[in-house]
Amino acid sequence: MSGEVTLRATLARPFLAATTTPQVIYALIEVQPSQVVAQVRMPVNVCFVLDRSGSMRGEKMERVRQATSMAIDRLNAQDFVAVVIFDHRTEVIVPFGPVHDPTAIKRRIGRIRDAGGTRIAPAVDLGLREIAKDQSGAIRRMVLLTDGQTEHEKECILRADDAGRLGVPITALGVGRDWNEDLLIEMANRSGGTADFISRPDAIESYFQNTVQQAQNTAIHNATLNLRLVQGVSPRAVWQVIPLINNLGYRPISDRDVSVPLGEVETGQGRTVLFELLVDPRAAGTYRVGQVEAVYDVPALGLRQEKTRQDLLLTFTADPAQLSQVNPNVMNIVEKVSAFKLQTRALQDAAEGNVHGATQKLQSAVTRLLSQGELELAETMQQEIANLEQSGQLSSEGQKTIKFQGRKTVRLSDIDLPKE
Repeated sequence: MSGEVTLRATLARPFLAATTTPQVIYALIEVQPSQVVAQVRMPVNVCFVLDRSGSMRGEKMERVRQATSMAIDRLNAQDFVAVVIFDHRTEVIVPFGPVHDPTAIKRRIGRIRDAGGTRIAPAVDLGLREIAKDQSGAIRRMVLLTDGQTEHEKECILRADDAGRLGVPITALGVGRDWNEDLLIEMANRSGGTADFISRPDAIESYFQNTVQQAQNTAIHNATLNLRLVQGVSPRAVWQVIPLINNLGYRPISDRDVSVPLGEVETGQGRTVLFELLVDPRAAGTYRVGQVEAVYDVPALGLRQEKTRQDLLLTFTADPAQLSQVNPNVMNIVEKVSAFKLQTRALQDAAEGNVHGATQKLQSAVTRLLSQGELELAETMQQEIANLEQSGQLSSEGQKTIKFQGRKTVRLSDIDLPKE
């Protein structure tokens, strides 16, 4: 069977000059589950690991109870759930099991009360043990929410490594200001999950519901993207750009062939990857410079190691009219990646006390973001430039906003292109 995944390759510039020097090209590769698997629904096994320390008192705790209960409402009897709460101690208040009686589960959630300090690692460990009780092949997820600094951060990283080995992506969420965003990002990355910053408690509900919905939309498993290039074309960088910007690196198969593990792919969102390639000079003409291959499983349909391929064609020309043609959607994505790289280097400069370097890079990032219509993030960066110039430091909230919002992209069809 085939047709479960659609594969599309788009070049930023379909025409290159027939010169005597090597040139850089950008290829955007979209991997999207097709309508064939759109209705496939796998069982979901989700564990909520919730901070109930004293700092969660009041609205945050109430919103967590409501958000978890509403997420339970999205599950049914084929799904599994567990709930672990933690302060300086850890407790399983909903042991792993099928969602046969959501009312009883929500009653237990409603009894969560704030108390004590914050220790994340033992709670994640206990949550993984609950998840591992299921051997049905359900989609595994952990939702971790905290609002505070934790002890023993190295243990947290080790538990995130455990989650990665068990196939449990962690959605690591920080609410408020007093938590270590670098730790949550590292935990998410090591587990194959995502991290985010919740600035307002009333937004917790949407994050919990989205995590459950995304798990339910996952039909494609163990996806890998292979790029096989011809002689004279070599890879320079590989970036995931949808759903989030992330430097994937790549696993070299040879000096011209690379493999990028994608893991699970969600219906409706898919994965989009940007390849940066260096191409040697060629005479005028159209050439096949490579082939992209997606390999994947669809467990619900009993399919393993299915494949779909797409050739990458590039035309060399001396025609000025052709050379002026660009794909604005792909170029916009290239600009987003450039802005993200500038933000990342600016944050590194700020952490090292290089205020001048940080402000310069942030200002360059602001220019790019404004050209893309990213007004809110550009405004935050402009304020942080002022903070750097006045105090030599970034604000905690501004730093978190830059780290998390700067990684987010939108669907290509939704991009607000810069005006000519």
